[in-house]
Amino acid sequence: MEIGPGTGILTRRLLSGAESVVAVEIDRDLCLQLAKQLGKADNFLLLQGDILEMDLEAQLTAFPKFQNPHKVVANIPYNITGPILQKLLGTISAPAAKPFDAIVLLVQKEVAERLYAKPSSRAFGALSLRVQYLADCELICDVQAKEFFPPPKVDSAVVRLRPRSIETPAVNPRHLENLVKLGFGSKRKMLRNNLKGSVDLDKLIQLLEKLQINPQSRAEDLSVEQWVNLSNNIQQIPQL
Repeated sequence: MEIGPGTGILTRRLLSGAESVVAVEIDRDLCLQLAKQLGKADNFLLLQGDILEMDLEAQLTAFPKFQNPHKVVANIPYNITGPILQKLLGTISAPAAKPFDAIVLLVQKEVAERLYAKPSSRAFGALSLRVQYLADCELICDVQAKEFFPPPKVDSAVVRLRPRSIETPAVNPRHLENLVKLGFGSKRKMLRNNLKGSVDLDKLIQLLEKLQINPQSRAEDLSVEQWVNLSNNIQQIPQL
């Protein structure tokens, strides 16, 4: 599946090597152009609409050959990167029911750095945690602004996400989701200070020490596994 094929430059390359390509384009004029130029290809299906609003599975029921695309390729609008990632991966509390094998995206470089960031790095944040809970992420290459015409104001990067089964899922995924939101509420504060309004501080410090987490840690210092472990244990602490 290609999101936002535009004028079809990448689409042509995909059609030459893929068994089938489902392209989703929101712009009506571009759809007319794509249909005129590529509509005769028997491995090409063009859908007009907003990918964020579209029920893709329902749309493809009438096209058996194109059902259940396994991979996604997209040069997406940078201002909707977060919503598109959620559409493709799901959320911590509601992962995608039928995950893709791979998702390859061209995104703003700053966002790419957040997606594959390691704990304790400056780029690691709530987005890093939410995505890495659901998928492995790797950098494919950087793309400088000068490679585009007209050039944007920012550099870009290509990343690949590989959705995977969660080896150690949270006992209560929604609780983890809420905990992450609280924990990253203020990145300049220590984690315990971000959580103290919801959890007894003394008991929280005891739990952090028990889990071998430095009580002075900030939210970005904890790995995905440590967040899951904290979530699974913090439910046992009486809430204020």
